[in-house]
Amino acid sequence: MLKQSIRTAPYLRSMPANKYALLRYRIIDRCLTNKGKTFPSREDLRDACEEALYGSGSSAISLSTIDKDIWAMKNESELGYYAPIAFSRQEKGYYYEDPNYTINEVSLADDDLEAIRFAAAILDQFRHVPILAQYENAIEKIINRVNISPNPDDAQLNRYIQFEKSTVSRGNEYLGPLLEAIRSHHEVTIDYRSFRDEQVKKYLVHPLLLKEYSNRWYLIAHVPVRQANLTFGLERMESCFIEKSKFKEYKDFDADHFFRYSIGITESKEKPQQIILSFAPIAGKLVLTQPIHPSQQLLEEAGGRIRISLEVIPSQELKSLLLSYGGEVVVEKPKSLRTQLSKAHEEALKANQ
Repeated sequence: MLKQSIRTAPYLRSMPANKYALLRYRIIDRCLTNKGKTFPSREDLRDACEEALYGSGSSAISLSTIDKDIWAMKNESELGYYAPIAFSRQEKGYYYEDPNYTINEVSLADDDLEAIRFAAAILDQFRHVPILAQYENAIEKIINRVNISPNPDDAQLNRYIQFEKSTVSRGNEYLGPLLEAIRSHHEVTIDYRSFRDEQVKKYLVHPLLLKEYSNRWYLIAHVPVRQANLTFGLERMESCFIEKSKFKEYKDFDADHFFRYSIGITESKEKPQQIILSFAPIAGKLVLTQPIHPSQQLLEEAGGRIRISLEVIPSQELKSLLLSYGGEVVVEKPKSLRTQLSKAHEEALKANQ
């Protein structure tokens, strides 16, 4: 449904051809920098552009158009890319002679800025489509940024407004290859350094899901030798190799159920517990405007304090979150969680004396 809507969107019907080209250049660049699928052919580049701009099943872009795009990216002085694109006869595909090159490092021209405005308009049009609901906050941030100033090089902007900046962690370069492996059901070999023993171990895994939590990315994967699903932090991956071998789709894996009673990345293996919390006035209002978990319910709002209930697993992520509120939260139930937080506060007090 979404792809059909995009295919007939008025933005696309009225958009000049050169704006289409600017978007295609970005898509081609993304293909040439994808470490999980190297040496894309002309057909691969065309398919990627058609999928991104029109949806699957389209045949709106010709191979000659891709040829012209490659020539423009390499030679067009108005673009200023001078992209080092070369063709490998041995691999029968294209690549950047400079493996670190990307047109994302090139300053945006006026046409690029117009293309960004166009993309923001498309995002705004479909922000309430169910399949994009999980990205609504990110879409909102992009649209706000473009509405304020679409030029990322706007030197005066930081004098008047500051956007939240998330720290870029290691391992994010694996996101594209891992997503492709999940979609195509390819096995993946990773070298992984655990925080516990600092040893690097090799795992052959069946990737199932990528999940972001607290500005970090995690891979949930089935490990055949352990017959278990494990969680791997991308920043702790030393290497990631997409194998040619494939695995059968795990139709019984339900991502929503996997994390249904979780906060963070803890799998919902245990039975959830009813957690009752009492917050001081200011902290309570913050929790009401930004709930801790979908199961959150307001129990009482009296005497300035706010009481809520959650149905979750008392995971380490929940404990860390509650500890961040300091003395502004009281755990009324269960007693075991209250005891654990009290002990953590006592240890922190001793450590800072």
